[in-house]
Amino acid sequence: MNDQISEAWARLPDYLAGHVGVSMAALALGLAISLPLALAAVNRPVMRSMLLTLAGVVQTIPGIALLALFYPLLLMLSALTEATFGKGFSALGFLPALLALALYAMLPIARNTITGLQGVAAAAKEAAVGVGMTRWQALRMVELPLAMPIIMAGIRTAAVWVIGTATLATPVGQTSLGNYIFTGLQTQNWIFVLFGCVAAAVLALAVDQLLALVERGFRSRSRAPIAVGLLGLAAIAIGALAPAAIQPRADYVIGAKPFAEQYILASLIEQRLAEAGATTAQRPGLGSTIAFNALAANEIDAYVEYTGTLWANQMGRTDVKPRAEILKDVTTWLRRNHGIAVAGSPGFDNAYALAMKRERAEALGIRSVDDLARHARDLSIAGDYEFFGRPEWQALRDGYGLAFRQQREMQAEFMYPAIDSGEVDVISAYTSDGRVAKYDLLVLEEPREVVPPYDAILLVAPRRTRDETLLAALKPLNGGIDVELMREANLQASDGGAPGTIASWLWDRMNEKKPSPETR
Repeated sequence: MNDQISEAWARLPDYLAGHVGVSMAALALGLAISLPLALAAVNRPVMRSMLLTLAGVVQTIPGIALLALFYPLLLMLSALTEATFGKGFSALGFLPALLALALYAMLPIARNTITGLQGVAAAAKEAAVGVGMTRWQALRMVELPLAMPIIMAGIRTAAVWVIGTATLATPVGQTSLGNYIFTGLQTQNWIFVLFGCVAAAVLALAVDQLLALVERGFRSRSRAPIAVGLLGLAAIAIGALAPAAIQPRADYVIGAKPFAEQYILASLIEQRLAEAGATTAQRPGLGSTIAFNALAANEIDAYVEYTGTLWANQMGRTDVKPRAEILKDVTTWLRRNHGIAVAGSPGFDNAYALAMKRERAEALGIRSVDDLARHARDLSIAGDYEFFGRPEWQALRDGYGLAFRQQREMQAEFMYPAIDSGEVDVISAYTSDGRVAKYDLLVLEEPREVVPPYDAILLVAPRRTRDETLLAALKPLNGGIDVELMREANLQASDGGAPGTIASWLWDRMNEKKPSPETR
């Protein structure tokens, strides 16, 4: 537990800076867009209705979906900008998170601005006209000050929404307090989950109370609460952003997909680079397509991928070849089409496989996917959030005629307890996962070989293919991790181990397994 707490504290400055930076920028952008629109629409019924309806529709879109939608849109826009002007921009991380969160901030600000202005007494408006004020002067000097308490209430609501939703920005590459939550859920590190939730809640409450001071100042026409509230907000911003601002930009950015094995390997690469004197940053929790596109666009420098994922998802191949041929074809395709280099393979594979509780499988006489197909209509299956949309599932489903009674999606870390308790009958397991043995699961044979091999490979971004520091850091990993060792590491993660601590343990075990000079 002490290791988990130490690692959580060590990552706080980076995660908090990313969270505060994107939240405040999004709130400012949302205010800059929605306030003028609300002012323009307040006396125009059609425009007012359209503005509030559009902002309301945005609120019905799940936050993580809105964040994910912006990434491909910005990626296409970046490619167009590069083709037109010779230079694109980063579609990963800050920008998609900023735009999505700004949209989330619009509804409470626009709605409260319109409500506040409509609530200004007619006598006050008439008095302003009576003393010779122009429409703009009346708005600025009379209506807005009277409506400001209600407007501030809308800003408070927007701030809490934005700070809370910002925890979902991790899958699009934006560093935030959500990194704790996503990493903790994948590794069952509840210290990380608790740390992230508490930190986000404390931040949201602090900002809300400071904005409440500002609101109170407007209600009482007192400048002191307004000044204290604004100074408090400035202190939070400076306190969170200053440590990150004075630190030099990381030399390398390491990506990781959203499961424990990836977090461990990313931490291992980080430690090897740190040993070489390089500074690093992680972009964890990236989906397969986002991670690959980010690498191809040089937005991350390296990450661990699997040959079967590239073969099926990126290359669109449905045939299955021998392991060595697939590795050769994938390596050639990456270099020719994207300039990406394969810097080697750690030496293990992590393939998708269907698994059942051994006792349940033996009772039904199931040892292979062929056997499973005969019972599938009476059974339920669970997969991670990607599995049922992947070509591998389609190949298994169509190749064996699988049709289950129930099909469920759940966090990968929850699939194993679910099958252990009998809540589901079959799960999409991973061959390098230590929990296969822990929960006494039987990995079903796949006799028709419709799923390609999934050898782990080290990918390097186009701009880093000749980077000696990075390649030297990756070299010891090449062939250094067999599947048994990776299972041991993954099992530690499933028991709540911190990725950095497990990575250090893994490195020590790799060195223990190296043959001594006398035995070579």
